[in-house]
Amino acid sequence: MNSPAHYSLLVVDDEPDLRTLYELTLLREGYDVESASSVDDAWQRLSSRTYSAVITDMRLPDGSGLDLLRRLEQAKRREKAIVITAYGSAEGAVEALKAGAFDYLTKPVDLRQFRGVVASALGRTPSTPAGRDASAGAPARTGDDAGTDPGRMHPALSRLAGRSQAMQQVRSMVERVARSMAPVLVQGESGTGKELVARAIHACSARSDAPFIAVNCGAIPEQLLEAEFFGYRKGSFTGAHEDREGFVQAAQGGTLFLDEIGDLPLAMQSKLLRVIQERTVRPVGAVTETPINVRVVSATHRDLASEVHEGRFRQDLYYRLNVIQIRVPALRERIDDLPAICDLVLARIAGEAGISPPPRLSAQAMERLSDYAFPGNVRELENLLHRALALSTGEAIEWADLGLPDDVFVDSGIVDLDALHAASEAARKVVAAAPAGELPTDLVAYLDQVERDILIRALEQHRFNRTAAGAGLGLSLRQMRYRMARLGVNVADHVGERGDSAF
Repeated sequence: MNSPAHYSLLVVDDEPDLRTLYELTLLREGYDVESASSVDDAWQRLSSRTYSAVITDMRLPDGSGLDLLRRLEQAKRREKAIVITAYGSAEGAVEALKAGAFDYLTKPVDLRQFRGVVASALGRTPSTPAGRDASAGAPARTGDDAGTDPGRMHPALSRLAGRSQAMQQVRSMVERVARSMAPVLVQGESGTGKELVARAIHACSARSDAPFIAVNCGAIPEQLLEAEFFGYRKGSFTGAHEDREGFVQAAQGGTLFLDEIGDLPLAMQSKLLRVIQERTVRPVGAVTETPINVRVVSATHRDLASEVHEGRFRQDLYYRLNVIQIRVPALRERIDDLPAICDLVLARIAGEAGISPPPRLSAQAMERLSDYAFPGNVRELENLLHRALALSTGEAIEWADLGLPDDVFVDSGIVDLDALHAASEAARKVVAAAPAGELPTDLVAYLDQVERDILIRALEQHRFNRTAAGAGLGLSLRQMRYRMARLGVNVADHVGERGDSAF
């Protein structure tokens, strides 16, 4: 590990007193420190040498810290950037993280936290107990040295199989966000591989040697949530026979992955928000708080914006977690990736079972499987391949080995908007033209057309948000997806649903 003297820092602030305070604090840590009072002054210094990190105030006489961050990004500089914002300016902090800042601090700056954040940015352990980053010395991968070329791809990214544009975007976002401390919200249907994305973010970051703690927020009884998350002290409640750390402390220096964050009760959301804001945690029964150094990545299959609107999720916590969003596409939206995913999954399953070489799907099996809607996404595919591998007797897995009945298949092609509107209009005319008392000649087709029309109108009314459209019809998201798949109503590739943006 490098000694503090090997790290050079640039402090940018137009207030002499604060600039001196930051300099003295960092000099006491043993760093080499220089300072600047404006964006131009800082850029002149950056033009003549390379620093380990840049610490800049948000407001400067000739611009802002964001201007400096954008220059660093455009010039593909390697310095980590830490931005100091006005107290309570959540918008500024979010903007800074999106602009590429490693982390941010709010005024008035807590010097203990200041030392910890700087140490974390440099990948070293601070000399004070402000937080421990066990990934010391591990270089952060950037877009310059971690491209998506398969020959150079990080092993964690190679597990995100597929060459579709959607998956290339996911891998690109993972590489970009891995460089910073910015909270990430991974959104996607159940079974799409959200935890795999979270693990890739951790593995590609400077925290890769530190713990990755995954927590299923919906699997913990509500009365145990606080103790499980924050730990407890001996004697704090019946059964607390010894001190125990919680998930947050276990992730110290690493990444805390909060799966299905939308299932967290409101009371616990409030407590989690405080931990994220203050970067401290107080175990149950303790009287003092302990500083933490944890990067938060969360995931959900819910539309959290709708949950906020309905009052089931705190808006302030949503903004804290949703700094950067990565949407993981459903398998039916990237069906061209199916062969690559099957090869990867079969190789893993066969390796665990000691089978070599791993079997492959026959051409017929792959063709038939490509017509399946995959309501359970990649998780369902893995289960199918597990069963097929066990039942297969030949070198290739045949269609019969998959054990899927023919009646589960639906037309999974994407229906374009013109066709949807035409079908909707046709259904209205059929219903309006049917004389009272006259019976349809094909009841099933007639009812399907009516249901299709209702689904399309509900989707249009709710801006093609399936969760909201389903709720308006008294359907769960699962029921809505099933009906859309059965009736061939799928507009995901033509109209972006609210919350599908990756930013």
